Amino acid sequence: MARATQLWWQIGRHRTAETRSGCWLRLMGVPRASYPNRSVSTPTETASPRPPARTHAESAHPAASARSSSAPSAPIVIEPSRGWRSLRLSEFWEFRELLYFFVWRDIKVRYKQTAVGVLWALIQPIALMIVFTVIFGHLIHIPHGKIPYPTLVYSGLITWLLFASSLTQSSASIVTNQQLVSKVYLPRVLIPTAAVFSNIIDVAAAFVVLIGFMLYFGLVPGIALITLPVWLALALVTALGMGLLLSALNVKYRDVQYTIPFLTQLWFFCTPVVYPLSIFPARFRTLVGINPMAGVVDGVRWSLFSSSHLHVGVVLFSTGTALALLAVGLIYFRRSERTFEDVM
Repeated sequence: MARATQLWWQIGRHRTAETRSGCWLRLMGVPRASYPNRSVSTPTETASPRPPARTHAESAHPAASARSSSAPSAPIVIEPSRGWRSLRLSEFWEFRELLYFFVWRDIKVRYKQTAVGVLWALIQPIALMIVFTVIFGHLIHIPHGKIPYPTLVYSGLITWLLFASSLTQSSASIVTNQQLVSKVYLPRVLIPTAAVFSNIIDVAAAFVVLIGFMLYFGLVPGIALITLPVWLALALVTALGMGLLLSALNVKYRDVQYTIPFLTQLWFFCTPVVYPLSIFPARFRTLVGINPMAGVVDGVRWSLFSSSHLHVGVVLFSTGTALALLAVGLIYFRRSERTFEDVM
């Protein structure tokens, strides 16, 4: 009994790594070598964590083991962009599918619950062509050369209506979609861009009627017809530049929505729609190119009618003005979109 008490006192003093069952085995005289194989640990020892076993795939591919590790990734720092990077022109390509759905949405909303649908794109230019033909063609007798006056006016009208409708819809697009802008993150530049491109369906339908007029008057286009998409694209570029500028201004100054109808009417009479560009004196004709739509209308007529003459100086001047408008509109829109939610 005295020996057992002495052994218990030694166990508590030296804090051996044996378990309670091991102590009893020692008291019973069992040799230490025959103790069961158990892993024991003392309070003074700290077990180092064993690394998880790596599979053969992880050993062969270090990147896979790096992805499977639970180490936190590097923090993402958001900084304001500076310089030309703030324009983020790559968003037009990255979000091209979203742009397509915006265009399709605008087309469906425009003709939803309408009795004649896309025929509204034909009624307006045809009605205006009849009025202008009677007033300027038969009463005032505006010189129009070898091109019949109805086709001359109609070709200018469908080009102008493409620009005017695109400008009107794009300038009001941000205010119209303010719930979408304030609640969901998306490239806001896509909203006025979709409003511009949604009018392509209208001009395509209007050109079908123009083909009928040309067949009626015996007009056959030449090889220049292949340049027609270029002139229509230039009209869309002009509308997009002005639309971006006016849509950003319309968020801050709601007077813009009252200015646009007056602006489009004034712009219409400054553009050679109901009259040919040749009525201007030669020394002042190039200055007309300050109006970007003057070169667009002249280019459309040149591509459609073989007897029409292209005024190269006007076209070059108009192209430069259209590109400048696009650059100014895009830069101002990008600078202003940061405060859209605070102003609206």
